[in-house]
Amino acid sequence: CRPGAGGAAALITVTGFKDRQGRLRLQNYRGSKDEYLASGKYLRRQEMDMAAAGEMTVCLALPGPGQYAIVALHDRDTNGKLSVWSDGIGFSNNPRLALAKPGPEKTLHEFGPGVTPVKIVMNYRRGLLSVGPLDQDDWR
Repeated sequence: CRPGAGGAAALITVTGFKDRQGRLRLQNYRGSKDEYLASGKYLRRQEMDMAAAGEMTVCLALPGPGQYAIVALHDRDTNGKLSVWSDGIGFSNNPRLALAKPGPEKTLHEFGPGVTPVKIVMNYRRGLLSVGPLDQDDWR
């Protein structure tokens, strides 16, 4: 995401964190049925410690222009897997979530050449059967 750098990239701003424990993982996927959210089928991954405060902005290199889904995982227990009871999850296009993963058509975002900004709002378990942002103002 440096000025003058070639190639396609996503400048991802993640907001709405529950707390600052654990790590943030960002991955991108193609939208095909056999690759979308499939284990080990991500194209690029970046993982980092949580910032002390505020939103986090990360540049993720892309294979080229096209449609990709970007997934943000707030891995609060740092076990490398999504725990629906404690971890947070967010997707490009910020679809309204249920207890099942959203379809690729709801999360695919168009990326051109150069840097494309994307904002992802984190979602956490809210009660027994609900998943959503902590701040109700973040619901679309």
